Amino acid sequence: MELNGAHVLVTGGSRGIGEALARQFAAAGAKVSVVARSKAELERVAADIGGTAFVTDLLDQHQVDDLIGRVEAQAGPIDVLVNNAGLETDDQHANVDIERIRALSRVNFEAPMVLTRNVIRGMHARGKGHLVFLSSVAGTSGFPGIATYAGTKAGINNFVASIRLELKHTAIKTTVIAPGPVDTRMWDALEDAPYATAMLKRMRILLPKMSPEKLARRSVAAVRSDRRHVRHPKRLMLTNFLPMELPRRLGAALLMGIKLDAPPPPRSTED
Repeated sequence: MELNGAHVLVTGGSRGIGEALARQFAAAGAKVSVVARSKAELERVAADIGGTAFVTDLLDQHQVDDLIGRVEAQAGPIDVLVNNAGLETDDQHANVDIERIRALSRVNFEAPMVLTRNVIRGMHARGKGHLVFLSSVAGTSGFPGIATYAGTKAGINNFVASIRLELKHTAIKTTVIAPGPVDTRMWDALEDAPYATAMLKRMRILLPKMSPEKLARRSVAAVRSDRRHVRHPKRLMLTNFLPMELPRRLGAALLMGIKLDAPPPPRSTED
């Protein structure tokens, strides 16, 4: 994907990994639109990178449904969609508030699926596009205290594996970013949770913390070269990432030679 002049939409772009991604895409010459609930932080990032802020609550179904159309009407067709926004949990699943579970499911899993659905047709009609998804090492391994979060990230992994097959004969590419600990406020909150402390002390040996800036640099390079995955730490490749990837590659092999229907063209605004 040529990023110079491309229009990139980053959800959760007001801080953390999303902010780092927005800044790195802008540094690569892209025109960046950022989405988040926090108006002041979002507008600060947009002003810094010369981008456009779209204050949006991804918990609101109607705002999610309308987001792609609103962004494209104001800032132009989207070339790269970065599904980064996410929420976390830090306690046993039985203790997590039911509304928190619903919120995680909506922001981490439902919103990326809806936004992806709404952007694909336009990308296909224009003959280019790239879909980026923030997953996690928790999407391939279970960890106590983040069961709900891990479930949504595992769902993202399989969703992208299936979408990739549907888009195989199109110009639309996908990248899944699956890091371990990243030095953000989200991770700080997890480290401060009493339930997670013992687990994290043991896991730090295998899962070193990464800076958002380093992850963003690797991710933007992956999009530029159309790589499928960004994984960290690489030391888990043989024990974690590749074993989970084998069934997906087998499924893809079984479909070899079968050409699926291309996505239909975008619907008109009168539909």
